[in-house]
Amino acid sequence: MRNIWTIAQREYKHYFSSPIAYAVAFVILLILGILFYSNLLSYVYYNAAPGIQISVGPLVTLLLFTTPALTMNSMSDEQKSGTIELLMTSPIRDVEIILGKWLGGFLFLLTVLLVTWIFPIILNQLVSPGIDQGVLVTSYLGLILMSAAFVAIGVAISSFFTNQIASFFLTLGVLLAFWMIGYPAEAGGAASGGEILRYLDLGSHYFDTFFLGIIDLKDVIYFLSLTVLSLFLGTTSIESRRWR
Repeated sequence: MRNIWTIAQREYKHYFSSPIAYAVAFVILLILGILFYSNLLSYVYYNAAPGIQISVGPLVTLLLFTTPALTMNSMSDEQKSGTIELLMTSPIRDVEIILGKWLGGFLFLLTVLLVTWIFPIILNQLVSPGIDQGVLVTSYLGLILMSAAFVAIGVAISSFFTNQIASFFLTLGVLLAFWMIGYPAEAGGAASGGEILRYLDLGSHYFDTFFLGIIDLKDVIYFLSLTVLSLFLGTTSIESRRWR
């Protein structure tokens, strides 16, 4: 556990010295702020009470497109610079390397999510008698679980490449595939395999429950399973290097 925390701390601190991480955080907060302000004006114009969804909804899409930029260097740089060999010859297990990298990236993304709480706080002051706290909690719980899965996928894919650009685009491709995999099932109705595609659909596990203030155990299991499977694949990738 100590090794995992040491690697996670180093990775977390590295993000604060990386221009990419600052750029990602800036883009998320800037775009989210613009969309929040625009949606707020729209609700005011129609004299309607806005909900927490006006800030959480866009945040999901922003995480989908920006997380690959955060994780593309996690293992790719280690392999490109050769420092992965030092880690592998040190008294650190392969699974600890992957878990440490994942935990560092996950903690940084949690920091970004924490900053985005400024928008619900502002909204709570503008709406009487305030926003639905239950929906706020479930929405961010879903975001945390989703972020854990996104970072795990990114770290796993990064472990297969020495090129960070390749890691970025493949991670983005995989996330988009999970995001849109349910559309063929919706178009085809109850066709064969449709239920499997619907279950694999990432968006439905968030927007059908957490986003609406509902916590469903199957959705929690889905995100945790995706996280664990990705970390397992990343560990397997590192272990395979010992046999090359």
